[in-house]
Amino acid sequence: MTIEQIYTGCLSQGSYYIESNGEAAVIDPLREFKPYIKKATKNNSVIKYIFETHFHADFVSGHITLSKKTNAQIVFGPKAKTKFKSIIAEDQQEFKVGDIIIKVLHTPGHTIESTTYLLRHKNKDIAIFSGDTLFLGDVGRPDLAQKTENFTKEDLAGLLYESLRKKIMPLSNDIIVYPAHGSGSACGKNLSKETVGTLGEQKRTNYALRSDMTKEEFIKEVTDGLLPPPKYFPLNVKMNKEGYDDIDKIINKGTKPLNTKEFERIANQTNAVVLDVRNQNDFAKAHIPQSIFIGIDGNFAPWVGALIGDVSQPILLITPEGREEETVTRLSRVGFDNTLGYLKGGINVWRKDGKSIDSVEEVDANEFEKLIKEKKQLIFDVRKNSEYNSEHVVNAKNTPLDFINIHMNKFSNKNTFYLHCAGGYRSMIAASILKSRGIHNFVDVSGGFNQIKKTKINIISED
Repeated sequence: MTIEQIYTGCLSQGSYYIESNGEAAVIDPLREFKPYIKKATKNNSVIKYIFETHFHADFVSGHITLSKKTNAQIVFGPKAKTKFKSIIAEDQQEFKVGDIIIKVLHTPGHTIESTTYLLRHKNKDIAIFSGDTLFLGDVGRPDLAQKTENFTKEDLAGLLYESLRKKIMPLSNDIIVYPAHGSGSACGKNLSKETVGTLGEQKRTNYALRSDMTKEEFIKEVTDGLLPPPKYFPLNVKMNKEGYDDIDKIINKGTKPLNTKEFERIANQTNAVVLDVRNQNDFAKAHIPQSIFIGIDGNFAPWVGALIGDVSQPILLITPEGREEETVTRLSRVGFDNTLGYLKGGINVWRKDGKSIDSVEEVDANEFEKLIKEKKQLIFDVRKNSEYNSEHVVNAKNTPLDFINIHMNKFSNKNTFYLHCAGGYRSMIAASILKSRGIHNFVDVSGGFNQIKKTKINIISED
């Protein structure tokens, strides 16, 4: 028996490939299906089942395409409803894969259909694949399904309390916990950076598994401080329930090379977002006016989902050379399937063809220190609220990038202001959004707060 975690850092998501005696199962697969087929082919195994822990909101799962390619059966837990052929399992139902048994434990709470899969071998409980029911250090947020299932977040939190205590906590301490997400996911509040642990560790350290915790206390703690989910979440749920195009079709459409004339024509005809995924330093030096920067070498897909929001939005790409397919693939992971092509030759061709270029004014932290000493300057910190409360520049205003659209009225287009995040990635995204809205009178602090802390600028804490 082998269990392999396939972890995708961009999504903070764990998928699992399980193999035993010539048969295999996949749990919560990525949309790009080929790695799973390659593993099975290499070991002369047949993928028999594709198990989904729930209808994912933060990414589009690969269950539909993988099933088409392998004839594997898709399995969801109780209460799930799909528009494609699938097995809606019963609580406690067992599925045989080679010499192992995968047992269904219905654990509603994160969503109503949320299910944990218990892996058993030779009559011994080995591991749980807990989806978004139980993370390392946290549990799944209970507010993502309420709009479609007529549950309040408090109702779902109550169900989650019961699921954890009746289905998960009675299991042996030595059982391995394989969650669907790690730190960085928006599906929980305080997830651990670790991606594999034991149930005993979680019973000792996870606040949500305290043995003396009442249901009322659990509901309060789990629902307290939840930020609004990204706008693309319900759109991904819909795709996971109803279906989507094969990823090969999306890649073929999205990786079409375009010359400058074609690029401009399509942009004008479709009102496409020009998405520039190069390094932030390259974007600062030269970019197409009104293009949006979200760098491929950061938390790319989640930021696209959070800031562009509408998965049907047409997109045209400016990419580093050779990374076109990677970009389209990563966009498809969060349901953005309407990429129409990329500018062949990138910004150099655009400039060569005589088109206008924009840039972002920057200063380093040392220059920033001199400038704010001379006179009081307006400073915007686009880090998360928790980061800001921990430490921030005196008099800086917190306008988190996640919610920049609701902060737009705070940015004046009259007086110069300064913009920073932790390291420069998020502030450049914010800079591109501001410029696309006609606000150009700002300066980005390169290196962000990480470099600012090395100066003598006054830093305070709200904690």
